[in-house]
Amino acid sequence: MAKNSVGIIGTGNVGVAAAYSIFQRQIAGNLILVDRDHQRAEGEAMDLMHGQSLVGRVMVRAGDYADLADCSVIVITAGVNQKPGESRLELLNRNAAVFREIAGHLDRHAPDAVLVIATNPVDILTYAMQRLTQRPAQRVIGTGTMLDTSRFRAALGEYYGVNPRSVHAYIMGEHGDSEVPIWSSAKVGGLNLFEQTVNGRQFDAQAMERLFQQVKTAAFDIISRKGYTNTAIGLVIAYLVRVILEDQKSVLAVSVDPQGDYGLEDVCLSVPCIVGRDGIESRVAPLINDAELKGMQASAQVLRDSLKGMSID
Repeated sequence: MAKNSVGIIGTGNVGVAAAYSIFQRQIAGNLILVDRDHQRAEGEAMDLMHGQSLVGRVMVRAGDYADLADCSVIVITAGVNQKPGESRLELLNRNAAVFREIAGHLDRHAPDAVLVIATNPVDILTYAMQRLTQRPAQRVIGTGTMLDTSRFRAALGEYYGVNPRSVHAYIMGEHGDSEVPIWSSAKVGGLNLFEQTVNGRQFDAQAMERLFQQVKTAAFDIISRKGYTNTAIGLVIAYLVRVILEDQKSVLAVSVDPQGDYGLEDVCLSVPCIVGRDGIESRVAPLINDAELKGMQASAQVLRDSLKGMSID
């Protein structure tokens, strides 16, 4: 298997942003774009290839599922949009049908690849893909709350006047309205926000709640202005792909089945996990307080309710 080959299924706004981020950072030597609209995939590949003299030699081409055979990582951004008058369940079942078709092709042509799921609702579709594919569940990873966590750390960095890379804090649970900020273990430069003064500022519960609400509604705020979100999630996907290809064993908040952590199972939501070449190597379940535990349980129930009636077996 060519360890530097990456496939992207779906060349909409998110797929193209991911391709651009992977290309610009030279994360993969070979990038293969697959889309039902093959001409669109060809156009996106051609456009990126014209930047090689500025970035370096990265081969980008349009292909079909058979061309993904040598890929170590395959990113799935494909999905269908809601039709007028269509219920959420009907939309979920149409997306499940799309994923069933993709799973069949990938099991045939790229059975050993790690799959990165970025299509929304990402937790539901990660759960669906884990059941539709024949590969082990640890090789199917949803981007989950990686973006929410990045937004969270960026906002905390701005509030405390520090580089966001010095902030260690997670958003866990659903990538959506029931997501859970984990304040009890949030740190800046090793200092616990709950217990210590950071850069002259003490923990202010009201200010932190306002900050979290801004994080939670960030996607809606962006969509109301530009119609969609794509660049930040593209960076998230590229980062996750690099972690897998380089076997970094980084701890990331990604969507997985908790398998009993926090009393939760048979659902996919975000908990910190060690991620490497083989996908999820192990889950990291930080200690959380009672309020955060209730939030995680409520988040899991929201997702279980969404799964009711879905045809994914």
